[in-house]
Amino acid sequence: MAKVEHFEIPVDDITRAQAFYATVLDFQYEPWGDEMGVIRQPQGEGINGDLHLRGATPHPTVVFTVDRIEDTVALAVANGGAQIGDIQPLDENSRWVYIKDSEGNIVGLYDQVASE
Repeated sequence: MAKVEHFEIPVDDITRAQAFYATVLDFQYEPWGDEMGVIRQPQGEGINGDLHLRGATPHPTVVFTVDRIEDTVALAVANGGAQIGDIQPLDENSRWVYIKDSEGNIVGLYDQVASE
């Protein structure tokens, strides 16, 4: 079963984008290094996202939590989609990958792997 995990907004200038989203939508920003940070909605409502320097995904992206990335990628490919890049570790217990859907849209997948 999948659920929306978070959204990603690629930007060219983190400082400028941070100021924009703080002023326009009242989002709070927490940096994760120089190239990325979390944006949180006011009063903890809704889902959170991130701002990151523009790269593989030039447009905003929705990321879904899935039970197992490999299974979801296989279903996507069997139904007209494609895997974009390799499955990447996020930390010791979670991974992510992008896929392209049957309409050419890019979405992210995220899962958590069991600790050994």
